Amino acid sequence: MQTIKSSCFTAEIDEHGAQLTHLYHNEDHFDYIWNNPLWEKHTPILFPAIGRSNNDAYLINGQQYEMPQHGFAGDQTFEVIEHKNDQVALLLRSNEVTKQYYPFNFEFTVTFKVTDEGLQVAFNVDNKSNGDLSYSLGFHPAFNVPINGEGSFNDYRLDLAPASDSLDTYEIVKKPNPYRSGKVTKLVNYQNGIVDLDHNMFDKGLVIIKNTGIKTVKLYSDDTKHAVMLDVSDFDHVTLWTKEEANAPFLCIEPFNGLPDVYGDLVELGQKEGNHHLNAGEAKTYQCNINLH
Repeated sequence: MQTIKSSCFTAEIDEHGAQLTHLYHNEDHFDYIWNNPLWEKHTPILFPAIGRSNNDAYLINGQQYEMPQHGFAGDQTFEVIEHKNDQVALLLRSNEVTKQYYPFNFEFTVTFKVTDEGLQVAFNVDNKSNGDLSYSLGFHPAFNVPINGEGSFNDYRLDLAPASDSLDTYEIVKKPNPYRSGKVTKLVNYQNGIVDLDHNMFDKGLVIIKNTGIKTVKLYSDDTKHAVMLDVSDFDHVTLWTKEEANAPFLCIEPFNGLPDVYGDLVELGQKEGNHHLNAGEAKTYQCNINLH
């Protein structure tokens, strides 16, 4: 376990999956991150797939490869390549296990830095293969709601800025696992940039919002001075989720570059909707800053 801190906040990161497990407010002594066996994860990183692939598999030039839900990064142990008092960088290199699912050479680095404003998270994907690298990348932090036990879940709202008249989401169907149906619907509980949270909006599972200009997502309530704000400007979609039919006191706010499959047939990796691509030798960094109050 890796610990980094600033004067205001302390973060703990597990090398297994490069998963943020705790994010503490030093003065008020509470944790922003979910820790409870109702859902045993905390802040999984999704790479190189997001959600379900049909038959948990995909094709490369017609050859079938298995792919677990959300990819394999969460099941890999990352190498710590840098550790300072306020920053840690973790690296996953392609290896014999990853190549069973994804026959490419890559380096995937996740860097966490704690500041007095919150936590900065950077994801760097480096294509070490000779051709196109097609991948998805998602960040899946689960925040305690209510924050610091103040108020209840239904007292909280999301401020999606800048505001739009309406926002599109992808309809989810369960077969029995969640896939996209291929249809697009409107975001419920949304008006003038604000989403009023309730558990009913998650009855069908995750809510994937098309990011047509959203820069930040702020989780807040009038019942607390504390709040969480994510910068999602590097990501194509913003997904919301909490455990269905559990009235669970947490909310995942997930920046996504990539999508679960539409239910149906296997698809070629290079044609997966929502995937990002790197040419041979190229690298790209995505940033997600979490401002905390």
